[in-house]
Amino acid sequence: MPAAVPLSVVIITFNEEANIARCLEAARPVAAELLVVDSFSTDRTVEICRELGVNVVQHAFAGYVEQKNYATAQACHEHVLQLDADEVLTPELQASIRAALANWQGGGYTLARLTSYCGHWVRHGGWYPDRKLRLYDRRLGCWQGLLLHEHYELATGQPAPLPLAGDALHYSYTSVEQHVQQLNRFTSIAAEELWLKNKRQVSIFHLVLKPLWKFVHGYVLRGGFLDGFAGLSIAAISAWGVFLKFAKLRYLSESERMLSK
Repeated sequence: MPAAVPLSVVIITFNEEANIARCLEAARPVAAELLVVDSFSTDRTVEICRELGVNVVQHAFAGYVEQKNYATAQACHEHVLQLDADEVLTPELQASIRAALANWQGGGYTLARLTSYCGHWVRHGGWYPDRKLRLYDRRLGCWQGLLLHEHYELATGQPAPLPLAGDALHYSYTSVEQHVQQLNRFTSIAAEELWLKNKRQVSIFHLVLKPLWKFVHGYVLRGGFLDGFAGLSIAAISAWGVFLKFAKLRYLSESERMLSK
């Protein structure tokens, strides 16, 4: 079925040589344009993209929101599918994207992500379906957020996005060590974001009860235990991440008090 509207598939990258070819090949069947916006990778990411005939624009990274809005603006077409380099479209999702393009409705569409964690496909604990608005008409919204958890938001008055059938396979952490390293980086960013939002109070509630609730909610109430050891690892590390975020925020607050004396 020929698409009624052409689609630009846009991906931002930095040192994604292990993932980018797989992502691009799965996106090619739905794309009128494949565009990679790279923040000066030091590995073979750009070389691989060019070997596959993909247009690459290099742009210094200034934050996820800024980079994704910049990438969206560089696309040739108004309808954009924004992917991460570690995401892969399944045939079912490809088919539903083509159907949406042939009969476009509203401002955008959400897709479900099925995550591979250390080789295990995670279907519980709040990690699935993990729907994200990724297919959109760029004239009707923009990427928003502060430092972390960027999201695409449709303009006021636009209809709610529609769900697409099929999954995007998300190849996330290949080891517990990689998860912990990423968690350390993200909790620093999250603490800074809370600081910028002027949410600076940290109590025992934040340091003890919220991490405990994070574990119970993910592992017990959301069925994380059904994913075996992967589910236990995710729940425990996620709870530790909540503690780290607020512990780092507390130290930011203490540093400010000492500087103000």
